[in-house]
Amino acid sequence: MTFDKRTVEFLIKAKQATYAGKGAETASSRVKSHDLVYREDEYMYYDTYLGGDKFAGEEALWISDVPCWSMNYLGRVTGENFSGDFLKEALLHVPADKPFRGPEEYSNGDYTYKCSIDGDYEWFIGKEIITFRGEQIYECCFHGGLIK
Repeated sequence: MTFDKRTVEFLIKAKQATYAGKGAETASSRVKSHDLVYREDEYMYYDTYLGGDKFAGEEALWISDVPCWSMNYLGRVTGENFSGDFLKEALLHVPADKPFRGPEEYSNGDYTYKCSIDGDYEWFIGKEIITFRGEQIYECCFHGGLIK
């Protein structure tokens, strides 16, 4: 499986339509989980996470009912003035060359989002942080890649 243009476009659209886009949650797959699903033709994207200010989750992509890509993440709020709306706003800007979380950098007012990633869709690891007036208030580590 390769990440062709159509797969990347679907993944970006799915991310923008679910958590980042304040999409509706579906039935929980586990006790107290938050689950979001997006489908289009033979593609299905699933995002499920536990927690709030401290959270863990997984995003996965199926093509024709075959799981082919996944990403796990673990994050936490580390300071005052965290804005979930700002995080979602930053995640709406997921880049096509690394369609995993948000852009390398995004700012709005006193908030700045930064994301660093090593690797590509086959195998990657990354970290994102949010600062408020220069002070770190959020962090999230993630990793993922192809499933065979």
